[in-house]
Amino acid sequence: MSPIQNFWNIRLGELKEVLDDNGFTTHVANSSHAAAALVLDKIIPQLSPKSISFGGSMTVVDSGLFGQIKQLKNVKVIDTYDMKPAPEERIERRRQSLLSDLFITSANAVTNEGELVNLDGTGNRVAAMAFGPKNVIVLVGRNKICGDLEAATRRIKEYVAPVNAMRLKRKTPCAVTGTCADCSSPERICSVWGITEKSSPKGRIHVVLINEDLGF
Repeated sequence: MSPIQNFWNIRLGELKEVLDDNGFTTHVANSSHAAAALVLDKIIPQLSPKSISFGGSMTVVDSGLFGQIKQLKNVKVIDTYDMKPAPEERIERRRQSLLSDLFITSANAVTNEGELVNLDGTGNRVAAMAFGPKNVIVLVGRNKICGDLEAATRRIKEYVAPVNAMRLKRKTPCAVTGTCADCSSPERICSVWGITEKSSPKGRIHVVLINEDLGF
């Protein structure tokens, strides 16, 4: 194990204890592929969901987890990533996902105090993490760890939002300049904040900390 991996193993272990104290069910994985295997081989069999849906996450897709879940038998998968349906159908799938047995996503940031911090465009991911799905799994790369709420919100506004606007080819000032202008663009992706300090009920939210830099 490299010194960098060893350093982050220590950090992730410490953060796991904080998250556990906040009522989250916390796991640590050494890679995105190990995280996907953990979800598929351990967490999902324990939860036995009849329906699974997703909140937008490059980590979930890049780990291979999304593709593997779509192959599961006897599970209804509500595919919110599919861009082929009409906008009304895509919104309806997001509405349906709020009543799924299991919602899988990532977080924009997690603080040293064990808070999950997110900023959404439509709010479906924030809504699902707060209430609705019976269980939630949140995959978090080590690069998303921040010291406190101020650092987390700064990371999201100054880095995460501009990069995602560029990725989604949105017509926003930040997609051009790389700097948040607190715009009023109709294609703005920053609308709804969510700060999850505790898992309620206890254990409902599973957080998988991953010893890799993943997503934005």
